[in-house]
Amino acid sequence: MVSLTIDGRKVTVPEKTTIMEAAASTGIEIPRLCYLKGINEINACKVCVVEIQGEEKVVTSCCTPVQEGMVVFTNSPKARTIRRTNVELILSQHDCLCATCVRSGNCSLQTLANDLGIYEIPYEREVVDTPWNHDFPLIRDSKKCIKCMRCVNICDKVQALHIWDVQNTGSRTTVDVAGNITIEASDCSLCGQCITHCPVGALKERNDVPKVFDVLADPNKVTVVQVAPAVRTAWAEAFNIPEEKATEGLMVAALKRVGFDYVFDTSYAADVTIWEEANELLERLGKADEHKWPMFTSCCPGWVSYLSKKYPAYLPNLSTTKSPQQIFGALIKTYFAQQKGLQPKDICSISIMPCVSKKREAALFSMRSSGKPDIDIVLTTREFIRLLRAEHINPMTLQEMPFDNPLGDSTGAGVIFGVTGGVMEAALRTAYFNLMGSEAPADAFVDVRGEAGRKVKEFQLGETTLRTCTVSGLGSARNLMEDIRAGKVHYDFVEVMACPGGCVGGGGQPIHDGQELACSRGEKLYGLDEKRPLRQSHNHPDVQRLYAEFLGKPLSEKAEFLLHSNHVKEKNYL
Repeated sequence: MVSLTIDGRKVTVPEKTTIMEAAASTGIEIPRLCYLKGINEINACKVCVVEIQGEEKVVTSCCTPVQEGMVVFTNSPKARTIRRTNVELILSQHDCLCATCVRSGNCSLQTLANDLGIYEIPYEREVVDTPWNHDFPLIRDSKKCIKCMRCVNICDKVQALHIWDVQNTGSRTTVDVAGNITIEASDCSLCGQCITHCPVGALKERNDVPKVFDVLADPNKVTVVQVAPAVRTAWAEAFNIPEEKATEGLMVAALKRVGFDYVFDTSYAADVTIWEEANELLERLGKADEHKWPMFTSCCPGWVSYLSKKYPAYLPNLSTTKSPQQIFGALIKTYFAQQKGLQPKDICSISIMPCVSKKREAALFSMRSSGKPDIDIVLTTREFIRLLRAEHINPMTLQEMPFDNPLGDSTGAGVIFGVTGGVMEAALRTAYFNLMGSEAPADAFVDVRGEAGRKVKEFQLGETTLRTCTVSGLGSARNLMEDIRAGKVHYDFVEVMACPGGCVGGGGQPIHDGQELACSRGEKLYGLDEKRPLRQSHNHPDVQRLYAEFLGKPLSEKAEFLLHSNHVKEKNYL
C-alpha cells in the first residue's frame, strides 16, 4: 500500500494506483476529457494535470502512479492555469456553436470551460471541416472533434473494428474513417459505441425527429409507434425522474401526449420472435445434419452486419427470424392494418430503439414484407427525449396510460430481450416447453445472463444436451468467431449482442460521460420480468390469437414470408 496526501487529505491506496484513481477514492474528481479507464489512457487532452510538491513540472494524473509520501494539489494556481490554457487551446480548434449542438448541456468540454470561467478564446481559431454523408445513420462533425481518441480506442479495443484513425499532422490533425475510405465503404456495424463515448458532439445519430413531426401533422396518416424494452430503462434519466416513478405507463402517456395514434410494445413482437426462433432451433436440432452449427440469434442488426462483413461464410448459421422491430413492422402493416381496415400506405410505422443500427436495418430491401418499408422511421432513445423536449412535455405531470392492444401486452420473456442473454433465456424457456410439454423451473436458464464477454453453459432438453454461448461486444464476438473457425469450440446455440451488456448499453441510449450503465439498466428489465404475470412467450394469449387468426403456426408459409429473411441474399448489409 502507498500513503500520500491529496489536497490536504491523507490517502492510502494500492501500489500502481494512478493519482486520478487515488483522488477519486477520497471524493476528489479531477477534470478529464480523453480518459476512459482501461480503454483510453493516453493523456492526450492534458486536462487532468496536477501539481506535485517539489516537482517543477505538472503531471497528468490519469497516467501517473502514486508514490509514497507524495503531496498532490489537484487545483493549485499552477495546475489550474495550465489546465485553463490547455482547454483554451482545445477550444481554438473546436466549433463552439454550443446552442446548435446536440450535446449542449451534456458536453464535458462545455462544462469544463464554464467551470474554468473561459468566456473568450485568446488564440486564433482553426477548425477542420471534412465532408460527410448526412444520410448515413451515424454522423461525424469534424469541426467538433477534440482529438481525444476515445472513438478510436473504443472501436479498436472493445469492438475490434478499427473504423476510426488519426488523419493529418500538426494543427490539422483530426480523426476520420481509417484507410482513407468513406464510412459507407467501411466495416462500421453502427453499434454507436463511438457516439456514447465521445465527450462532445463530434459524433451523433442522424436526426429523424423532423420526419416524425411531419407525419404527425399529416391528417391522412395513422401513426403507430413501438417502444423497445431497453428504452424504458433509460428514457426517464434525462428528466431526473426517480426509478420507481419511471414506469412504462408514464412513458406511454408521454408518447400519447406527443400525438401518436397507437403506442405498442416491441416486447410483444419479441414474444412472436421467440415463437419462431425457438421452433427454428428445434427444427434444426431435429435435422442436425442438414444445417450448419452453431445457430446464431439474429435480433441484433449490428451483429448481423458485422457477421456479413467479417465472416460471410457463417451467414447460413444465422436464425432467419427477423428482429422484433421488423416483425412488429411487418405485423403492423398486415395483421393490424387488416383489423383496422387500413392500407399499408395509410400507416406510418415508427420505432423507438436504443440502437443506431436499427436505422439501417429498417432500410434493408428485405424488410418490406408488406410491400412497403415495414418500419418508416427509427428514433433512438436520445431522439425520443428530444421529441418530448421539443413538445415541452413534462412527463411527471402526466397520468399513466397502458399500451394499446392487441399488440401492447408482453411476457417477461419479451422484456428481457434488451439485456445480454435475454434472447437466449427467452428462447430456452419456450424450447423447453415445446420439447418437454411442461414449464421449465423459473430459474432454469438464468446462468446465460452476463454483463459482457463470453458465457458458456450446457442445458438438458430431453435427450439433447444443448451447448449455449452468450456474447456481448463485438470484440468478444470476434474472439468467439476466431475460436469457432479454428475448431477450438463447439456450440449449438449462440446469442450475440453488438453492444457490451446488450441493448441497455446501446449506442442510442442517453449519454452519461464516464459512466457505464448497462448493468443497472439490465437489472431493471429482469425486475420487470419477475413482475410479469406471464414469463413465457408461448403463454401469451394475444400471440396465441395472432397465430390462430392470422399466421397459422410457427414456421408456416405465411410466417416465413412475413417474419423471416434470407441473410445470405441480403446485400444491403454489405
